[in-house]
Amino acid sequence: MHRVSGRYVPLPLLACALTLCGPFSAVLAQPDSMPQATDDATVETTDRGQPASGAWKSTGAAISKKTVSKPSREAGKPTGPARGERLAQAPRHGPSDAGAPTGLPNDAGQTWRTYNIRPYTLRVTSTNRPEQAIIDWILRETGYESWHSDTAAMLFANQSTLTAYHTPQVQAVVEDIVDRFISTEAETNSFGLRVITVGNPNWRARFQSILHAVPTQTQGIQAWLLHKEDAALLLSELHKRNDFREHNSPHLLVNNGQSTTVSAIRPRPYTRDLIVRPDLYPSYQPNQTQFDEGFSLELSPLLSLDGRLIDAVINCNIDQLERFVKVNIPVVVANTQRQQAEIQVPQISHFGMHERFRWPADQVLLIDLGVVATPVPGKPSGLVELLPFSGPPRADLLVFIDSRGKVGQTPDAARTGMRDVKTSHGRYSAMSER
Repeated sequence: MHRVSGRYVPLPLLACALTLCGPFSAVLAQPDSMPQATDDATVETTDRGQPASGAWKSTGAAISKKTVSKPSREAGKPTGPARGERLAQAPRHGPSDAGAPTGLPNDAGQTWRTYNIRPYTLRVTSTNRPEQAIIDWILRETGYESWHSDTAAMLFANQSTLTAYHTPQVQAVVEDIVDRFISTEAETNSFGLRVITVGNPNWRARFQSILHAVPTQTQGIQAWLLHKEDAALLLSELHKRNDFREHNSPHLLVNNGQSTTVSAIRPRPYTRDLIVRPDLYPSYQPNQTQFDEGFSLELSPLLSLDGRLIDAVINCNIDQLERFVKVNIPVVVANTQRQQAEIQVPQISHFGMHERFRWPADQVLLIDLGVVATPVPGKPSGLVELLPFSGPPRADLLVFIDSRGKVGQTPDAARTGMRDVKTSHGRYSAMSER
């Protein structure tokens, strides 16, 4: 008899059980040895595509590609580690070629790759389709035209997997973007966004020595890099000005890989046209509509795989209603009487910018959009109509973007050791995207 887990088991029966489980007991006895790879195993790869040590996983750990939507976060709450710990411990699988349909044209050597994006989509709760952010960045990096040319290509995703069919060169870019999203370095990284205006751009005279210019593409704008200490000093001095105004919370944070929009819109109703209605008195009806006045600024940041560089796409639109130009339209009412009805034609000012920047994560990007229409509409006062030479309000619009590091990280730890990183590499030589 032999005691096993508090019970006595006959030795012949125990010997039989060990004989049946022989291969498994050999693995347990030698924890440093690895089982041989088979067709039923998947392999985890490093960032350079080489197999990582201890990477052979059973297919039972792979996430089914049939999963389309997120599981309920309330039903069946796990009793094991916390959600953050489960994400950190979740296995990351390299791209797989399994499941490729037959008969696809591959004149350019296209390959079918499936990428596990579950580690990213699990931690994003601000949108119902977090995988769309990955697709958007892939299209930005590879170019929209590369997926709509004479080379057969496909790109689609759900909340579990992303599938791409393209040439090996494009697949390498796709894999790099996916790695940047699911990297554990990017899980809790956040970015700060501040939108401010000052009435006069003369602040440059004092701070010109700390501004390091970077190229832009949109006419009339400028951009600079600043060390974080210098940016804090600049903001402090601007805040003392009487014409200083901040248009969003200074504590607004944007999570890595996600987009946020800061906007302030006010509808301005007006009469656009007249609708003829012979059955009514008078024989017309005003056609009312509205003009949405204000601004909208969208930021989409993405950290590099090593955490040293930031890529960001910035899209800004400002619409200002300068005044309504009145036009009198003759109309016929009952008894063939003629009258004048008034319609309004809006005189507007529009500004638009769509740029892409890359800069070191330990520095602050400052974008000056120039003296443009005031981004936040004020209360209509009628002064523009009474004083036609005064013109609509204008202001110097400034946008500050910086990396705040990981949530809970001290500012000193976030700003050290990155000042020597170059700011332009290859396709980023212009540091912008129209």
